[in-house]
Amino acid sequence: MNQGLLERVAEVRAFNRLYTRVIGVLGEGHLGSPYSLSEARVLYELAHETRDETVEVTELRKRLDLDAGYASRLLAKLAERGLVTRQRSAEDARRQVIRLTEAGRAEQRVLEERTVTQIATLLEPLDEDEQRRLLNSMRTISRLVDGRGPDGTLVLRPPRPGDLGWVVQRHADIYAREYGWGTSFEALVARIVADYAEEHDPAREAAWIAELDGERVGCVLCVRGSDDTTAKLRLLLVEPTARGHGIGRRLVAECLEFARTHGYTAMELWTHDVLTAARNIYRRAGFELVESKPHHDFGEEEVGEIWHREL
Repeated sequence: MNQGLLERVAEVRAFNRLYTRVIGVLGEGHLGSPYSLSEARVLYELAHETRDETVEVTELRKRLDLDAGYASRLLAKLAERGLVTRQRSAEDARRQVIRLTEAGRAEQRVLEERTVTQIATLLEPLDEDEQRRLLNSMRTISRLVDGRGPDGTLVLRPPRPGDLGWVVQRHADIYAREYGWGTSFEALVARIVADYAEEHDPAREAAWIAELDGERVGCVLCVRGSDDTTAKLRLLLVEPTARGHGIGRRLVAECLEFARTHGYTAMELWTHDVLTAARNIYRRAGFELVESKPHHDFGEEEVGEIWHREL
């Protein structure tokens, strides 16, 4: 195991220690109750089951990733306390189903109220921006650790305060990591963004931030091009963790539609031959490569390209 990975492991362990302390996992009773965290999770799952208010024990085990022996002891303890009942399934006598009793529902309501209070206490000292950052980070952790890509609702919205700075920062970070482009590229992006922020014409220019589950995952600008009849697509970006879900295509389509409905008859863009995924999006959107030219603006030799399409 290399040193870099060992350092990341240490960071994850430090986060785990912090998180378990913050939510009180190490205490004898979850949220000051007489129940362990595992018992509280079982009560929660049963309380939120809507299909005839019962759950098969095997299904519950799968949801909570519980060993059969441990699950059996856990449910037996809850049954002894009068919080759940177990019986044979009417559909298959070999299977057991479990449901909450009225006492179990009452205890779950108390736990739910304590949970809401605990989380609200955690969030209240943070301002709106800090809360948003915290929740976005949690969503990112969930997606990456759970091994799934984005599956939420995509929203394309105008920039809010702080978004244009994010556009510069993410371009600089991603292109440095993926292509080795340095501060000259970051300076170019910063100039484009500054020009847009200071001088753009709202009647003929626009920008969009792609947001997935409240997290910024992409952007694009539509600005005036080489003449009054040609629009220019600029700064298309999709976060690496959000790629492969059509976000780039949606951003380009939004840009084209804006240009079409705001008096432009053509659109152009500048990209590079190494940006394979972006070039595929442009080609599928009807753009054609009209010019290629090598340059050294970002350090190593790159081939810049101009693409064009009629609207």
